[in-house]
Amino acid sequence: MRQLWTFGIEQAKSCVFAVVIFSALAITQVMDVSFMSRYDLILLICLVTQVLMLVTKLETWDELKVICVFHLIGLALEIYKVHMGSWSYPEQAWSKVFGVPLYSGFMYASVASYLCQAWRRLDVNLVKWPPTWAVAALSAAIYFNFFTHHYIYDFRWLLKAATILLFFKTIVYFRVNYKQYRMPMVIAFVLISFFIWIAENIATFFGAWQYPGQEVEWQLVHFGKISSWLLLVIVSFLIVAMLKHLKEKRE
Repeated sequence: MRQLWTFGIEQAKSCVFAVVIFSALAITQVMDVSFMSRYDLILLICLVTQVLMLVTKLETWDELKVICVFHLIGLALEIYKVHMGSWSYPEQAWSKVFGVPLYSGFMYASVASYLCQAWRRLDVNLVKWPPTWAVAALSAAIYFNFFTHHYIYDFRWLLKAATILLFFKTIVYFRVNYKQYRMPMVIAFVLISFFIWIAENIATFFGAWQYPGQEVEWQLVHFGKISSWLLLVIVSFLIVAMLKHLKEKRE
């Protein structure tokens, strides 16, 4: 139980950025913020949080660089998906670009923040990591499939099968109170995506964005969305892992 408690505390510390975003969504939903548009206020909160995390050393400069990459990747995906009608941001704001508020990129960045911090706090180590070129190719294929499946065949199930084959032997080692544990990489992908799906339900409940069918009354996000989050988690994890691997080689 002591090990489980410590593991939970370290996970909670790694989720600080995500917790701030969800708290901002909840507070601005129930409070009157007429002095500023809701989306603009959430963006301001995200920026201030990012600065504070750097000042207090909850986050390192290297982790910030990774988070900025994810912000841009996520924002590009959001603009495209909103344009295609996959979901919408109905409220007005000065910080909206092509119908997408800039704070939305921080929601993707919060996933990267969690991965980077959990990696550092739990002393994560990957064993039997596949060739970097194969990992990069899979990451690119998954990301571009989010765009291309609107026009051509959706390859998500093939990409999932490729992920299982590529990472079938990869093991994640992590440390809690100086004791090391292990978990298959594929199971780690599934667990993270499931908890992000739970977070997505919380986010849509507080009006972070709306799926078709949620405009009049909120309803549970379809369970099949875990499939999409699984692919996004894979891309996120692979990018973070590749960047850390390249940094270790340089050092």
